[in-house]
Amino acid sequence: MPHLARVFQSGNSQAVRLPKEFRFNVDRVEITQEGDALILRPHVEEAEPWSSLKAALARGMSEDFMESGREQPEQQDRPDIDAVFR
Repeated sequence: MPHLARVFQSGNSQAVRLPKEFRFNVDRVEITQEGDALILRPHVEEAEPWSSLKAALARGMSEDFMESGREQPEQQDRPDIDAVFR
């Protein structure tokens, strides 16, 4: 079930009041947009390469991840391309 947060004006900026369980322990966050979703991540000045991916892998997948298995197409017969990679 999604949580709701309040949006309000703070001076000339728009702000969001995050619920307690979503609070950050950093001074700055990175903001990216994917479609109509805004994504907030803690900003780390000296981040190691791939730190976001490593953190996501450490958190693990949701219980329903690939629940119905992979939908993989049938293997294609491509002799001309296969010959290039021999």
